Amino acid sequence: MDFVEQLKTNVDIVRVVGEYVRLRRAGSGPRWTGLCPFHTEKTASFSVHGVHQFYKCFGCGVGGDVIQFVMEIESLSFWEALKLLAERNGIPLPQRSGYADAEGKLREGLVQMHETALRLYRAALDSSAGAQARAYLERRGVSAEIAQEFGLGFAERSGQLLARRFAQDGCSEEMMEASGLVLKRSEGGGFFDRFRGRLMFPIHGESGKIIGFAGRALAAEDEPKYLNSPETPVYRKSQVLYNLHRARQTIRKSDSAILVEGYMDVIGLHAAGVGQAVASCGTALTNGQVRMLRRHSENLVVNFDPDAAGSNAAERSIQMLLEEGMHIRVLELEEGLDPDEYVKRHGGDGYRARLEKAERYFHWLADRARKRHDMHSAEGRVAGLKFLLPAIQRIPDKLERAAVASDVAGYLGVDRGLVLDEFRKAASERRSAPLRQPKAELPAGERILLRCLLESEAARREILPRLASLASLDRLASRNLLRALVAVGERFSYAALEARLEESEKTLLASLVFADEMGEETVTVEQALACLGELEVADRESERSALKLRIRAAERGGDLPEALRLNQELMRMDRG
Repeated sequence: MDFVEQLKTNVDIVRVVGEYVRLRRAGSGPRWTGLCPFHTEKTASFSVHGVHQFYKCFGCGVGGDVIQFVMEIESLSFWEALKLLAERNGIPLPQRSGYADAEGKLREGLVQMHETALRLYRAALDSSAGAQARAYLERRGVSAEIAQEFGLGFAERSGQLLARRFAQDGCSEEMMEASGLVLKRSEGGGFFDRFRGRLMFPIHGESGKIIGFAGRALAAEDEPKYLNSPETPVYRKSQVLYNLHRARQTIRKSDSAILVEGYMDVIGLHAAGVGQAVASCGTALTNGQVRMLRRHSENLVVNFDPDAAGSNAAERSIQMLLEEGMHIRVLELEEGLDPDEYVKRHGGDGYRARLEKAERYFHWLADRARKRHDMHSAEGRVAGLKFLLPAIQRIPDKLERAAVASDVAGYLGVDRGLVLDEFRKAASERRSAPLRQPKAELPAGERILLRCLLESEAARREILPRLASLASLDRLASRNLLRALVAVGERFSYAALEARLEESEKTLLASLVFADEMGEETVTVEQALACLGELEVADRESERSALKLRIRAAERGGDLPEALRLNQELMRMDRG
């Protein structure tokens, strides 16, 4: 068996996809559904089939096997996805592989360079050179155990720690430049380290591989305070959330995530037993990062720093989070403390108690509106309302939207009738049709026949030989799919069948496989045989009609022997 087929046979796509998407079983069969990780949607149109080992989104159209899914979700090459799946599932890779391409080899080499950097930074933190960094961690209450768990390290001031090691390891100049870990000298040749004299935080992709670093300055004169890795072939800042690889299981278990601003906030909360915190990596929150979070939970508490910059960032983030369908609460900690400081002073239990009392986002925004506008004047109250309405409009549930609008009106001291008028006017402009899974437009008999052939080995064994001899096969609406089934025969697999189809037929195939999920009853082999029988009867009727026409034509042409021969053929057909 080919290695790729061996891997797909031994890896459960439901388990793999389930690491990235919250899946729910559809009924008692092998179908699972969830919100598509590749586009924004409120109604689940993404499905995974456990038997046929494929996924399909009926909203945006993406689909494929387990390797394709990992390639898409992790932005990996074919070889990298193959390697990742093999490593996770304990499947030995072939000694020599023709699957690795230049891009895959480059990215694999870059990940190895980051692993080397982590080891060197860790060793430097424990050396005499790392005394200042260790002292900083001690002041921040970070234990040696937590520092090790998060891979914290130190970049020496010499600027040669990584450059020298990469040269010794034989890394090419192309690899060194692409890594973002070292910089090329403008004069004299050679390289020097990007990070110098900084406390180092490794940044992991969702799969757990190290793909970048953030370095915090330890000296007052060093700017900027935080320096992040640049964009590289393995690191896309807009597609990474700090600590998500570690936090995602806790997020799923608690069905809630916490979004904070800084690396130290994440580490401090984790050390206090609050394990569902993540942070953006030195950038404003992006849609891609929100979608990554939403795959694991739709519930989010935003806990940014209480200063003006943190509040403004929270306000900007809320709009994006609402656009992506998140359910948001906002936590503002008293005493002007950030999350790390708060748990140091009040402990994990104290923080969790505050977390339980976090306000719904519209109450937090209403407080912002009251601070911005004069609530003693009618103009100020209306301005506050208009500030809030766009956010309230994004509440998906119609009744909840109306209730919140009325609640906010009372809070701001605005007439409820005015609020509802404004709200209805805005709501009428935002209506959009929900995505629906398309049903294949096929005659009922063909649909039953196809569904049974896709699901039942016994049906394929009994029906396909008869189907191959069906004269009217080329006239059927599903002829291409049926011919592909006949061609695949006993070697049937979903992947082998799909490989023979055009794109539109692949969508038809997926809709048939997920038919029971879309409300259709299960079909039986007896029903499929009955449908085939009807097609065969129609075939014979068509053949009889054609023979009768040929008989009449022979008689009109005076060819009596031919007319007689055709009549005998018609009689044999009637007897059979």
